[in-house]
Amino acid sequence: MGRLQRWVTAVLLAMDSLAFAQPESEPQIEAAYLVNFMKYVEWPVTTRMTTTICLFGRDTLGASLAAYEGRSVGGKELVIRRANSPDDMPHCQLVFIPEVEEARIGAVLRWVDGLPVLVVSDSDGFAWMGGGIELLRSDGRVQFVVNNDALARAGLKPGSQMLRLAQRVIGGER
Repeated sequence: MGRLQRWVTAVLLAMDSLAFAQPESEPQIEAAYLVNFMKYVEWPVTTRMTTTICLFGRDTLGASLAAYEGRSVGGKELVIRRANSPDDMPHCQLVFIPEVEEARIGAVLRWVDGLPVLVVSDSDGFAWMGGGIELLRSDGRVQFVVNNDALARAGLKPGSQMLRLAQRVIGGER
C-alpha cells in the first residue's frame, strides 16, 4: 500500500472516534470507504433506527463489511443487507454495485432515481455514468471520484472533508 493510500485511509478512519482495525486488503479498504462515506454525507432527516449498506448482485465486500455490522454510524446501527430488485432499494441508504455487475448499473441507477440513496461502484467510469461515487483502484491503492450532481439529484450532500479527499469531483462545487 502506497504512502498516499495509507494516509487517505488513516484520515478517513481517524475522522470517526470508533476504533476500527486498520484495513489491509483492497476489499477491506473499500469496505472502510463505504462505512466512512455513510458518515460524511448529509442525509435527509429520517425516523430510521438503522443505517443500511446494501450489496447488489454478486457479493465482493460482504466478508469485509461484516466487521462493521452492528456498529454505530451517525448514531444509528449499521446493517448490511443484499439488494437485487427495485423493491429492495427504499431500504438502502447506500448501494454498492461491484464491477462484476457492470452490465446492470443502468438498471440500478433507474431503480434508485428519486430516492435518497448513495450509489457506489468500483466499475470504471461509474461516476461519469451518473453514479454517486466511483472507487478507483491502482497499484493496490484505492481512491474515489465524487459525482456532486448525482448526489444532489438524490437529495444528498457530501461533506467538505470528503470532497477534499476525493481524487476528482464531477459537477457542483468542490
